[in-house]
Amino acid sequence: MPHVPYRSPSPLSSPPSGPPSRDAVVAALRAAGCVFAEDEADMIIAAAPAPGDIAPMVERRATGLPLELVVGWAEFRGRRITVEFGVFVPRRRTEFLVEQALAQAPGAAVVVDLCCGSGAVGAALADGLGGAELHAADIDPAAVRCARRNVAPLGGRVHRGDLFAALPGELRGRVDILAANVPYVPSGEMGLLPPEAREYEPRVALDGGADGLDVLRRVAAGAPGWLAPGGCLLVEISSRQAESAVDAFTAAGLRTRLAVCEERYAHVVIGVAA
Repeated sequence: MPHVPYRSPSPLSSPPSGPPSRDAVVAALRAAGCVFAEDEADMIIAAAPAPGDIAPMVERRATGLPLELVVGWAEFRGRRITVEFGVFVPRRRTEFLVEQALAQAPGAAVVVDLCCGSGAVGAALADGLGGAELHAADIDPAAVRCARRNVAPLGGRVHRGDLFAALPGELRGRVDILAANVPYVPSGEMGLLPPEAREYEPRVALDGGADGLDVLRRVAAGAPGWLAPGGCLLVEISSRQAESAVDAFTAAGLRTRLAVCEERYAHVVIGVAA
């Protein structure tokens, strides 16, 4: 969702006699700099557990809290993905990774969502495939807890641990789709991220090391031992890192290509096992 560029007192700062009207909510959000104030107002009003919760929710949004954390969910490929404090909020551009995975392996039977965060990618893949065995993994306990809420209804299992160390050994050589939304922001550029990311998302989900590719290289190197014959690894990356990411995939013995969606400014490296 759009960043709130400045913070100002909200017209709802004084407790009203009843729940604020939609017009009052829109005015408060607009005063705080929310570009899509009308849409956000509707989402907040609909998400409020009770009328008395609307004003406090508006106040939290007006002070800069990402809308997804205010309402408790983010939309991803038509699904409502539960999000909570301390968990990476799924980006809409990552839907391109899911699309590429489904196109590459439409009959996938075993799916792994590595560095899963909220589990949005895994949930979307399971939804698109229907009946696939789904596993998700993350090193962050908050992400694991959140992902369980999103993938358990689809029959998915969530594991905690460092990359492949989190996965059950029985998955070796069986994975048809390995989606890894790895952190890829160079450490020295973390301060350039929007405040929503810097202040509310875990560093472990964003910081990819000196050149942003530390985790990607580890995933690429380990993937061949887990992929089924013809199985694919997909990782989102920035445009300026794409060449180095492709090299890492190729060095791991994967048949590699780069998929680009200019409209969403999305770049996905795809590697296929022999």
